[in-house]
Amino acid sequence: MDILLMTVGRTRIDFVARGLAEYTGRLKRYVPFDMSELPDVKASRSMSEQQQKDREGEMILQKINPADFVVLLDERGREYSSVEFAGYIEKLMASGRKRTVFVVGGPYGFSEAVYARADAKLSLSRMTFNHEMVRMFFVEQIYRAMTILRGEPYHHA
Repeated sequence: MDILLMTVGRTRIDFVARGLAEYTGRLKRYVPFDMSELPDVKASRSMSEQQQKDREGEMILQKINPADFVVLLDERGREYSSVEFAGYIEKLMASGRKRTVFVVGGPYGFSEAVYARADAKLSLSRMTFNHEMVRMFFVEQIYRAMTILRGEPYHHA
């Protein structure tokens, strides 16, 4: 199974970009992994938050294939411990799906059309994080899941 992390907007925070590069490099030893950064929607005074979410949603939906399993990183999603998340990833890998797409939205979240297309929602925490930092946290958690599944010492329960 290939894993794609799709995000809205570029990673501009230097330490986040370095962390992403570190964990992406580690992760690629375990599973085919890629990131796709969609361009920011340039908000103007005439554009409402909803209009911005709708435009971002259109971009997201254009990049998703019909056969993809789509998981939104969303505050209303299911929370897992790291060990539980490893089990979730293991089930996805065993499902026979070609690609799972995890999506981090823009600063205002997702449009209703994106929610309608999603197969699942995942929350990293009940806390709110900067949408750029979520990328790094999430890639580290996928890496951690792989080491848990392989019984490697990275994760100390």
